[in-house]
Amino acid sequence: MRSYNGARTLAGNRITDYQIWPGDNSMRFLIVDDSSTMRRIIINTLNKLGYEDVTEAGNGREGLDRLGSGAVDIIITDWNMPEMTGIEFVRSLRGSSVTKNIPVLMVTTNAAKDDIVEALKVGVNSYVVKPFTTETMREKIEAVLAR
Repeated sequence: MRSYNGARTLAGNRITDYQIWPGDNSMRFLIVDDSSTMRRIIINTLNKLGYEDVTEAGNGREGLDRLGSGAVDIIITDWNMPEMTGIEFVRSLRGSSVTKNIPVLMVTTNAAKDDIVEALKVGVNSYVVKPFTTETMREKIEAVLAR
């Protein structure tokens, strides 16, 4: 069982509690999204949650290259990207003995039920529809890591 420390941060005009796992905030994240703005939003959200070790990639091919240069603990990927989509990226991850068990969180604008089902079938562990809140990201990360 993990112990939790409560961290308080100002969100708008109200104070919000975020649960941060001591020791786990050193987890390594790979963010794969073709939008540099969206990568920055995700990185800022992770930083608010206490996660600072983040590597970026602009598409699935770059993501695979980044994985070749260092291990990560969790991947956050978009669906719609040039060169290699998020779905193709996840298929590639799940097809490799080295990367098949890395948790994957898909963050995308694709909100249709069929899209969510497809993502889960190829091996995405959880799914977040853009736009998202810090609280939603925290909940999804915790859920993926609890498995």
